[in-house]
Amino acid sequence: MGASGKGEFSRRWCVLSDGVLSYYENERAVTPNGEIRASEIVCLAVPPPDTHGFEHTFEVYTEGERLYLFGLESAEQAHEWVKCIAKAFVPPLAEDLLARDFERLGRLPYKAGLSLQRAQEGWFSLSGSELRAVFPEGPCEEPLQLRKLQELSIQGDSENQVLVLVERRRTLYIQGERRLDFMGWLGAIQKAAASLGDTLSEQQLGDSDIPVIVYRCVDYITQCGLTSEGIYRKCGQTSKTQRLLESLRQDARSVHLKEGEQHVDDVSSALKRFLRDLPDGLFTRTQRLAWLEASEIEDEEEKVSRYRELLVRLPPVNRATVKALISHLYCVQCFSDTNQMNVHNLAIVFGPTLFQTDGQDYKAGRVVEDLINHYVVVFSVDEEELRKQREEITAIVKMRVAGTASGTQHAGDFICTVYLEEKKAETEQHIKVIPASMTAEELTLEILDRRNVGIREKDYWTCFEVNEREEAERPLHFAEKVLPILHGLGTDSHLVVKKHQAMEAMLLYLASRVGDTKHGMMKFREDRSLLGLGLPSGGFHDRYFILNSSCLRLYKEVRSHRPEKEWPVKSLKVYLGVKKKLRPPTCWGFTVVHETEKHEKQQWYLCCDTQMELREWFATFLFVQHDGLVWPSEPSRVSRAVPEVRLGSVSLIPLRGSENEMRRSVAAFTSDPLSVSGSPCLWTGAGDLAGYLPSIPQ
Repeated sequence: MGASGKGEFSRRWCVLSDGVLSYYENERAVTPNGEIRASEIVCLAVPPPDTHGFEHTFEVYTEGERLYLFGLESAEQAHEWVKCIAKAFVPPLAEDLLARDFERLGRLPYKAGLSLQRAQEGWFSLSGSELRAVFPEGPCEEPLQLRKLQELSIQGDSENQVLVLVERRRTLYIQGERRLDFMGWLGAIQKAAASLGDTLSEQQLGDSDIPVIVYRCVDYITQCGLTSEGIYRKCGQTSKTQRLLESLRQDARSVHLKEGEQHVDDVSSALKRFLRDLPDGLFTRTQRLAWLEASEIEDEEEKVSRYRELLVRLPPVNRATVKALISHLYCVQCFSDTNQMNVHNLAIVFGPTLFQTDGQDYKAGRVVEDLINHYVVVFSVDEEELRKQREEITAIVKMRVAGTASGTQHAGDFICTVYLEEKKAETEQHIKVIPASMTAEELTLEILDRRNVGIREKDYWTCFEVNEREEAERPLHFAEKVLPILHGLGTDSHLVVKKHQAMEAMLLYLASRVGDTKHGMMKFREDRSLLGLGLPSGGFHDRYFILNSSCLRLYKEVRSHRPEKEWPVKSLKVYLGVKKKLRPPTCWGFTVVHETEKHEKQQWYLCCDTQMELREWFATFLFVQHDGLVWPSEPSRVSRAVPEVRLGSVSLIPLRGSENEMRRSVAAFTSDPLSVSGSPCLWTGAGDLAGYLPSIPQ
């Protein structure tokens, strides 16, 4: 039916009144040939022009797995029909969805948040790359930005399919209760989640508004090419570079660059080609000249200030991409002794690339050189961000050097030992951490897959860093990079994957509380062996603490106005447990470690009066340290036995045949497919609509 032409349609007179769309042989007929009740409509779709032979068409899906197709030559008439039908079947709670034009609108069973026991019915509208939703328990949700999804997949078998949408802070499960309209939603959402064009803002985007294509290339070169001689100066093979770039442009999320399969020079050339070919350029056509002129300012402080002003004027995606790229080049030049690419050499390469010049204008190279040299100031990089960046890069290089020297692994393959549930010989598992950007969540899933451990709902499997000497353990945040942790593990520490028994209670606490702060009394003790100072008795003492999004403050008592100590919260590592030789006053304690700018470690011990109090403090630490994202979205933690067709980073169940074939396969369900003709629409009353509708001959 998707390829229907005008000749296949028959003319019918239709009337929309009192929630019923009736169609007649002609306008004089008294008895309708059939009718569609608004209560039976589950989806209303507006496909692109000329999809079905008419200039403007729309589709109506019903609960009985039937599809009705309508078409008009007039955009205004089509819009009025769509608006009236939408008003007829959308309930008052979802009326906000009608405020904007849409490609699809309808109701679907879903699960979301912590309520995963049973499906509820929600209302959804798809507009461009935004999916809006209204759920029974609340107002209109913030729209999901489909091109910024972390994951888009189908799970389950062919009879019980679930469409999974994963955004940074939430997960949505849409169930395929009715195959016909579900397949329509699936195709439309997949299309909306893909890159729409060649400009930066039309690309698939990551959390920080950085195009996935840029992130993929930069991440791979960071892992595998920092010490490659002539990186970015050398060109890759033209044919391989072109194929790689085409794959990245088509669907960057599904492209996984692996050492041995792609050469660093091919990847670097693909990135340069992408940036050079941007229609508007990275610095935009309207602002490009201002950047070049700024490079000629003689006073260094004035010039840097001008760069900062211009940076703010860039579109958000361009600004985020410039920062990500310069941050990467800053790291590349740190290894210029090995790769021979100092700041000047990188500027020679990237000046013409980013400003899309022929290489004759020296000012383009000077801008890039200035941005790298003044990276910290221009982009307002704080000490904590810079420290984490250096730690990750140092860990990558050290592990690669160690692997090459030992001869036991290929470059890029970093081996670590992880235990399942407890440290025993029979639970030991050796993992090649490929790529170096592997997260704790990915490592956890890898271990469970190797051991054939099934993951059920509310199984909070987590990777823990265990410090035997301190008798403490730290559950790694799911997005935490594994490599820096491995690099910092001592001989008395190891990694173990096990269930986080307190996670459900912590998530429930976070969902019910108001605000992102925590305060209260705790028993406190400093590690005198590290600090050379401490409380008079060296034991535990009552202290009042306030934890907020920026820092942890310690007060001598509740009435104190000035804190005795204060620590930046994001630089703290919090371990569950306190070693017994310190004689903690309760068994519900945790150890806090802070590393100063001089890489000196400071350590404190805190004890709570109850287990619940400990969980509340620990949950708040996780919440403020990771911007509210304490636990990953559920999809990646359920059954992973899915076919090898991919969209994004997760497998998809294949759709058999084209959209046209899919539509033909359900033709048996559709005894009266209809089309609205180009005849004038007749108003019969407030909210009612009438006009001619032709049907396809049976």
